[in-house]
Amino acid sequence: MIVEIGHFALTLAFAVALFQMTIPLFGAARGWSDWMRTAAPAAMMQFLLTGIAFAALTHAFVVSDFSVRLVATNSHSLKPMLYKISGTWGNHEGSMLLWVLILTLFGAMVAAFGRDLPLGLKARALSVQAMIGAAFLAFILFTSNPFERLVPPPLDGNDLNPLLQDPGLAFHPPFLYLGYVGLSMSFSFAIAALIEGRVDAAWARWVRPWTLAAWIALTLGIALGSYWAYYELGWGGWWFWDPVENASFMPWLIAAALLHSAIVVEKRSALKTWTILLAIIAFSLSLVGTFIVRSGVLTSVHAFATDPDRGVFILAILAVATVGSLTLFAWRAPSMKADGMFRPFSREGALIYNNLMLAVAAAVVFAGTLAPLVREFVDGAKISVGAPFFDLAFTPFMVMLFVALPLGSIMAWKRADFGRVVSRLWWAAALSLALGGIIWGLQSGDALLAPVGLALGAWMVLGSIVELIDRAGWPRTGLGGFRRLSRLPRAEWGKWIAHSGLAVTVCGIAAITAWEQEDIRLARPGDVIDIGGYEIVFEGVTALPLGAPFEVANCGAGQESVLKGGEGRNFTTDLGRFSLRRGGREVAQLCAEKRFYPVQRMPTTEAAIDSNLLRDVYVVLGDKQTEGDAWAVRAYVKPLAVWIWLGALIMGVGGMVSLSDRRYRVGAAAKARPAAPALPAE
Repeated sequence: MIVEIGHFALTLAFAVALFQMTIPLFGAARGWSDWMRTAAPAAMMQFLLTGIAFAALTHAFVVSDFSVRLVATNSHSLKPMLYKISGTWGNHEGSMLLWVLILTLFGAMVAAFGRDLPLGLKARALSVQAMIGAAFLAFILFTSNPFERLVPPPLDGNDLNPLLQDPGLAFHPPFLYLGYVGLSMSFSFAIAALIEGRVDAAWARWVRPWTLAAWIALTLGIALGSYWAYYELGWGGWWFWDPVENASFMPWLIAAALLHSAIVVEKRSALKTWTILLAIIAFSLSLVGTFIVRSGVLTSVHAFATDPDRGVFILAILAVATVGSLTLFAWRAPSMKADGMFRPFSREGALIYNNLMLAVAAAVVFAGTLAPLVREFVDGAKISVGAPFFDLAFTPFMVMLFVALPLGSIMAWKRADFGRVVSRLWWAAALSLALGGIIWGLQSGDALLAPVGLALGAWMVLGSIVELIDRAGWPRTGLGGFRRLSRLPRAEWGKWIAHSGLAVTVCGIAAITAWEQEDIRLARPGDVIDIGGYEIVFEGVTALPLGAPFEVANCGAGQESVLKGGEGRNFTTDLGRFSLRRGGREVAQLCAEKRFYPVQRMPTTEAAIDSNLLRDVYVVLGDKQTEGDAWAVRAYVKPLAVWIWLGALIMGVGGMVSLSDRRYRVGAAAKARPAAPALPAE
């Protein structure tokens, strides 16, 4: 009965979405205030009904209701509770329901917190948001019904994909969807502004927090997915330029450009049409990612579905949303003239340069991701575009961006003084170059990546410190500088934190790429692997049957909670024990696993990782050889590996600090543009 309630609630949500996309929009066109005001309660009702549907599906997974086809296909009675819950969105149908739930959540938040928005802009934005919701609700109801019954129900389920039975994958998709779908709100505001024919500072101030929230979620979601791939897949890497990885990275780049472009609209009333275009492109790229994951046109370990019919439906949504919005943009954009004038060497000019680098970088990723699809469509040839292309084509634009970032941050608006900028930053540049030179001299080999990357990271951090000193007025202000800093907007602090986080990630990427050490061999119990100044002693392998109690002490890498006791474990495992030593002293005990999930007949790898701020020691247990007691073992030493994800976390914290700025939590800015008087419907 609960399942039927969920299906009925989802159908009602579709009906409410149809109402919300038409009545408020028509009311805004006619100036009828009572019709426009229906947008907010409709958005709240759509979220409530979608939430009921999602709760009903979650309940079916929690209680293992195998009469629901989706539960029978993606769950099992022996699965741990965390993965029963995450199994709700660990499949195509459930993940689409989560997608729509988050979409309606953003609409409900605008309805609840947008009381100071101009009535017409609010009504139009919520109507556009409802159009997106109606399209995806129709997609779920007509092609991907999560509540379909299975008669007769099986005694047990088929289990969830073992690769998804991991805490990282339990939280990775929701964060990504918050980012993907959050960009829909920026898109809706952009389309509402185009319909209205007006973009100003108040509009930019309303768009920025929604874009920032989406960017934060995408940052954390991408980082979670990267770390999952690092420790779960056992390949030793953190980024593969996989099509689905790229699908999340492209909107992240454009969202970053949109955030910076909106600043120019807000501060200088310039770049209006460009900002609108970025909002359209950012959400369009989110839809491209949805299409890639669910159409089967590109193969990926992350893909949810391979049904061409579903792919065609999503492609139709993508085409209508993108072509329709760009057509409206082409019609309206000429009327949106920029008011602010500025010199190329200015804060505005630096932000344009920032946008150019990010947009070109996103275009490179887009071209490399879709090139195999286009080539196959044209002449049937199958090609692959991998890391060498992306490293060569993408990296130079990022380097040019990172070099310019501290310069742009310290420039004045409208017209900057070149001499003043140089006088403020010369010591930061000198220290960064000196650091790069020292690293070049100390390293073994002639790899340029590490010195350049670490020098760029230092340059970005020191540049933020220079800007901090400049804003405090030191040394002229003395202790009064702290008072000046305490009065700065939180958005400024968030910017410095986020830029520093980016620098930390850049340092981690450079170090792990240039200095990683690897050893691959066949090892027997008692063998010693010498790598990177460490000794890894292979102590042997223990076979752990399904459900058998087993106590593992000092296993490291947080594996104790998984391996203590057999209750709730739905896999067998070969547990490889390793002792990590340095200078004859034991540093850590490591446990690497080869797991096997009997229901899905699928093996997985669990790497053993000893991690600190300076390096990761990473060990993977491979297959047992047919003769003797030898096992394939791969060992790595990865310098500054944790900095990659620590930097992403710092960026997320910086975004949250900016989001807490009072200017983005109240609608006072909306008063800058008095709304035209609205009339009740006649």
